[in-house]
Amino acid sequence: MSKSKKIVWAGLCGLTLLFTTSCKEKTAAPVGGGYKTLTLSLTDKTLQSKYSATIQGKQDVSIYPQVSGLLTEVRIDEGAPVQKGQTLFVIDQVPYKAKVATARANVRSAEAAVATAKMTAESKQELRRENVVSDFDLQTAINDLNSAEAALAQAQAELVNAENDLSYTEIKSPVDGTAGMTAYRIGALVNSTTPLLTVSDNDEMYVYFSLTEKQVLYLSRTEGGQKNILASMPQVELLLNDGSTYEHKGRVDAVSGIIDPKTGSVTLRAVFPNPDRVLRSGGAGNILFPYERQDCIVIPQEATYELQDKVFVYKVVDGKTQSTPVTVFSIHNGTEYIVESGLKAGDVIIAEGAGLLRDGIEIQGGAAL
Repeated sequence: MSKSKKIVWAGLCGLTLLFTTSCKEKTAAPVGGGYKTLTLSLTDKTLQSKYSATIQGKQDVSIYPQVSGLLTEVRIDEGAPVQKGQTLFVIDQVPYKAKVATARANVRSAEAAVATAKMTAESKQELRRENVVSDFDLQTAINDLNSAEAALAQAQAELVNAENDLSYTEIKSPVDGTAGMTAYRIGALVNSTTPLLTVSDNDEMYVYFSLTEKQVLYLSRTEGGQKNILASMPQVELLLNDGSTYEHKGRVDAVSGIIDPKTGSVTLRAVFPNPDRVLRSGGAGNILFPYERQDCIVIPQEATYELQDKVFVYKVVDGKTQSTPVTVFSIHNGTEYIVESGLKAGDVIIAEGAGLLRDGIEIQGGAAL
């Protein structure tokens, strides 16, 4: 072999050796460097869970007329405060006053008929004692008296009905509250089939939201039964549709005893004070429900992955990842879990990207959180 060929061959061998050595070094290089780790410790934690909610007045009363007729007065401004007993509308009273007058005349006529029948019956009784009239005549007089008294009772009942109908021409609010909107104006023909107005009692507002059956069962167990749930419920906040938090906190005062078969959820009701009338019936928002736990372990959800409805994390054991099942609190805030079992204070876990890891990855120089 010529000298030049030997030099070329030696160069090729050197490059091959260098390439082979570099590949071996790359394969043997430790992996797992740079993973963020988290050393666990006990802490107190309050999780805020958000639930869609609807807002209703404590009482939303639809005001129906009890008699029909033409409106002659509208005494309420839409959206104005309303007092219990306040007259809102007046229906034409002329025909109803006429009915009252007729009913009173009928009562007076019936009273006169009763007086006449009574005198006749008493006279017949005297004549019967003297055997001037027969028993038949006496009984006929007594029957006439009974009939007259019945006619008087009927006339008096008709008078009461007529007076009630007259009173119904003044349509009054049965509750304190705030008036809604009305499409009725003076001259409109109204009847008992259509509400004129809705009055909302909004000194306090009811806010309805739902928890899952699982969450309610958990609360029942942890608080010693259904009876103790309400007493142990924390105060809740209301997130309004403009993103602001309502300034007053509310209290949960009712839990439905029925599970919605379509959604598997249970409806709860919270009561909020509404002194400034900020909340309106028919509105919507979100309930912020706090769950307070003491001396617990909190981990980011990014540190977990799920497999067959079970939650796992990767602990760092002897410098390597080890998949570990954990039990987490069923309620969370969307970013963190409270761990109930499977981890303890002092454990080190991978803080993010758990779904991309596997067992046995060497963790060297991880960035601690």
